Order: sequence, then structure tokens, then C-alpha cells
Amino acid sequence: MIVALAVIAGFSAMLVFLLASASADATLFAEHTPLLLGMNALAALILLGLVVVQLTRLWRDYRNGVFGARLKSRLLLMLALMAVAPGALVYAVSMQFAVKSIDSWFDVRIEAALDGGLELGRGVLEAMQDDLLAKGRAMAYDLAGAATVGPVALNRLREQAGIQGATLLTTSGQLVANSGGGVHGLLLPALPTTAQLRQARSGSGVARLEGVGDGGGAGLVVRVLVPVASYRMGSDPLILQLEQAVPDGITQSAALVEAAQRDYQELQLGRAGLKRLYTLTLTFSLLLALFAAIALAFFLAARLAKPLLMLAEGTRAVAAGDLTPRAVLETDDELGVLTRSFNEMTVQLEQARVEREIAQRAAVWGEVARRLAHEIKNPLTPIQLSAERLQMKLAHKLDGDDAAMLTRATRTIVDQVEAMKNMVNDFRDYARLPPPVARPLDLNALIVEVLDLYAAGPIAITTDLDPTLPPVLADPDQIRQVLHNLLKNAGEAAQDKVGAGPSQADVSRLPPLGVEGSEPGLRAWEAIKVGAGETATVNVKTRRDGRMAVLSVTDNGHGFPPEILRHAFEPYVTTKPKGTGLGLAIVQKIVGDHGGTITLANRPAAQGGGAEVSVQLPFHQLSQPRGTAA
Repeated sequence: MIVALAVIAGFSAMLVFLLASASADATLFAEHTPLLLGMNALAALILLGLVVVQLTRLWRDYRNGVFGARLKSRLLLMLALMAVAPGALVYAVSMQFAVKSIDSWFDVRIEAALDGGLELGRGVLEAMQDDLLAKGRAMAYDLAGAATVGPVALNRLREQAGIQGATLLTTSGQLVANSGGGVHGLLLPALPTTAQLRQARSGSGVARLEGVGDGGGAGLVVRVLVPVASYRMGSDPLILQLEQAVPDGITQSAALVEAAQRDYQELQLGRAGLKRLYTLTLTFSLLLALFAAIALAFFLAARLAKPLLMLAEGTRAVAAGDLTPRAVLETDDELGVLTRSFNEMTVQLEQARVEREIAQRAAVWGEVARRLAHEIKNPLTPIQLSAERLQMKLAHKLDGDDAAMLTRATRTIVDQVEAMKNMVNDFRDYARLPPPVARPLDLNALIVEVLDLYAAGPIAITTDLDPTLPPVLADPDQIRQVLHNLLKNAGEAAQDKVGAGPSQADVSRLPPLGVEGSEPGLRAWEAIKVGAGETATVNVKTRRDGRMAVLSVTDNGHGFPPEILRHAFEPYVTTKPKGTGLGLAIVQKIVGDHGGTITLANRPAAQGGGAEVSVQLPFHQLSQPRGTAA
């Protein structure tokens, strides 16, 4: 629609320009004006059609209660008024000015001035003819009384009279004598016709105005033919021809006045048509400008309303509790900044709501965990002792299969009691996790210390530690617990994909290294052997991100299942058959207590797949980046 509007508006502007040009040329007006008028009318109808289509759509949306239709209508009305009001004023002034200007062209005084100029020119030329005719008669009289008639006498009389050219001819047109040559640089004068000689001989003289040069364009000349009477017997009668050029100034002025009067008469004849032409030109100009302005107003109204509607829709969604990110206006102006700021605000509100919900759930689960730990742990020890006592009392009294069955039963009871104790310990840790005792901590050094415990394990662990990382403000014991938990989860995920070693259930029961006795844990990890095929790998990386240190742990396992990814930090959310789902919940609580954040993601297949856990911890405020001056 916008492209079509631009093309039609440009074409219409060209047509109006051609129509205005035709108004100043009568020939062009007569030949091409009807075609130009028709094309301008067609362009105006097309623009009107576009406006009607847009108005119909807007009215349909307004009637159906479409959100934003009222705002678009108001913006369109304001923009249209801004275009129509000045256009109507300019049109009224232009029409008044054009009509009065055309009427002023045909003022009676102008016509009288042109007629007076023509009469003045004719009078000057007639005066020159009369003067030259009088001089010719005087020269003819002198020649008639002269003893001899020849070039000498003719030249003397010509110079005395101040005439440019003088010629003596016989009545038959034969040249007798010449003085001064022809006017306007001609070597010989123009000879009169037989009819002109006959007219001069029958009267007292004749004067005429003739053009000299190509078509008379080089100038005007006054020619006089006067009969020369002879009183000598036997002499042939002669004709005296005098030539005098009209000054160029008089010739040009007379030509200009004559051309102006001719044009004036043509305009006078087309006066009514000229008024209609100017009226149509101005009307088409106004219509095309107004239709184009209204069509453009639709575009501007939609463009201005778009960010406002986005904000209004986002506000309604936020009021309804929907804090999902909204589309933003990708522009650099204030409206684009406003939509992006609103989107950032909704994201922050969503994060705050999530954190609040997590905190609430954590408090609830903490209380549940405390009560369960208290209620479950009490009977576990008597159960375990009773099973072991049965084993001791009855083992030697039973034979064969009965003794084996007793051993299996008591072993199962003891194992399950041990598993229950571990679960209770997890609940206890989650419910009674103490607040962190934060101090400046070299995160890279702590990572190296923890990874030493995994050096003999089957997992290939690589590091990418930023040597310029400043100290973080954290509790070393709790961050160590976070590292153990993340490394254990990453190792299990990598081993599960590779398919070597014990089952997932067996791996889930392995104690973390460095927690409650590192030697049993180390021996258990050493028991896992990596089979043939892909190697289970884990990568630990640190980097800077503004005022936060980022610790990333990645593996080449299967990654997080989509249904687990959004709820991974909630208690009892786990993919392990006998897991409690408290590991990541404890990690999140520790990180949150340190003023940091934790995020989970799956790496793309192009990077090897697997999962990535990123922990952000704040730097110590008094620390400087390593390698910089204090």
C-alpha cells in the first residue's frame, strides 16, 4: 500500500506539473490539455479509491471494537486536519489571486496603451515618409532646372538633404545615375517595378515602407519615387528614387508593440478558457495533495499508534498477570527505546515473580524437609539394629536356603535404611543450610583444589580459567559444595550417554568427593571404568561478565529433558530413579544466598551437545582485576 501510494503520488505530481506548464502555452493548451486533464482526473480517482479503502477498513475495525481503532481514528483525524486546513486556505487564496490576475491582464488601460503604441509607431513611420517625400520633390525641382543631370549633381543634392541613397531612372526603369548605393550595406539600390514607375509618373510622387533583408527581418526602409520635370526640348522625363533606412530602435519598438498586441488579442479570445484551465489546475493540485496527505496520514497514524498499542497491550497483559516478553519496536527513536524499556521491565517483573515463587517454595519445602527429617530419622536406627540382631541370632540356627534368604532380607533392610538415612541427611541439609560466611575467595584456586580430588576418576575434566579473574565474595565451604554437586551431576550425565561403567542408579549412589570422607568416594569413582567409544568429558570455565564472575560447568551428555529444564530447581524434580531432586535446589539456594544467579541450558549439537550450568557470583567490592594498578 505504501509503495503504491508513493508511485501514484509521484505520477500525480508530474501530471500537475505538465498541466501547469500547458497553462502558459496556448499551443500546448490546445493540443494536450484534454489528455492531461483526463490523466489528472484518473490519478485523483485512484488516490480517492485508496483513501476510501483505508477508511472502510478503519471503520470496520472501529465498529467491531478492534483494540487500537479509536487511537488510529484520532490520530488520523488530527493529521488529516493538519493537511486539509492549510491546503484549503492556500487553494482559496490561489484561486482569488489567479482570477484577479487574469482579469488584470485584460484591463482597458493596457489595451489602450498597446493601441497607442501602435499608433505612435505608425505616426513616426508616416512622418519619415512625408519628410522624405518633401525632400524628393525639392531635389526633383533642382534637377529639373540644372544644365546637366549626372552623378555629380545628384550626389551634391543627396548630401545636402542628408539622405542615404538617391537614384535617377528613366520611365522605363533604366538606371541613369546613382549616389550612396543601397541602404543596409547593399551595393546597388532596389529598383522599382513598372507599376510603381507608372504610379510615380502619373502623380507628384509616391512614398512606401518596405522591408530589407531575408523576409524583412533585417530592417525597414522608406522609399520615395518623384517625377523630375524637364524644361528642355527633346529631353526624356526622369524618375528620382530616394531611400532612407528606419532606425533600428524604432523598428524593434514597433515590432515589440505589434507582437504584444497580437498576443494580447489571442489571450483576449481565450480569456474564459484560460480561467477554466487555471481553475482546473488548482483544483486538481488541491485534490491530489489532499488525497495524498490523507493516505499518508493513514500510514503515519498506524506508525505512531503501533508502539502505543504495543505498550497498551503489554500493560493489559501485565495487569492480567502475563509477564511474557513482548515484541519491541526496532527503531532508535524514543518510541523504540520506550518499548524496549517496557519489555525489560516485564522481564524483570517475571524474574522477580519467579524468584519470589522459588523463595516461597523453598521456605515451604524447607519446613516440610525439617519435619520429615525429624519424623523419619527416629525409627531408622532401631530398624537397622533389629535387622542386624536378627542376622546375628538366627544365622547359625538356619541351614541352606533359609540362611541365605535371611542374609538377603537383612541386607536389603540395612541397605534401604542406609538409603533412607542419606535422604534424611539431604532433607536436613536443605532445611538447615546455614547462611554463608562470605569473604574474599579466589574462585580459580578453589576449583583447582576441588578438581585434584577427581584427577584419578574416569571423567576427562578440562579447565579454561580466566587468570585475571578478581576474588569473589563467597563462603568457601558452600561454594565447594556447589562445585562437588555440579561436577557429580555433569559426570553422571556424561557417563550415562557414553554407556560405560555402572548403571545410572549405581552412579547416583556414589558419594561426592570431599564430602563426608573423600577416601570412600575416591575409591568408588576409581571403580568406574570408561568403556570403548566416546569419552565422558566435563569442562570447567571461568570468565568475567561485568561485575560478576561466571562459573560454567559443561558436559557431553544428553542434556536436560525439556520437561525438566523449567522445573529443575524445584525439590523432588529429578531424572534419577532414586534421587531426591534436592541437589540443584540446594545449589540454587546457596547461590541465591550469595547474591548470585544460576542458569541451565542445553548446548547445541554443533558444540557437541550436553548440558551447561552457569553460576554468577559477585566480585569482592574492594578487589581489582589482576594485572592492573591499584
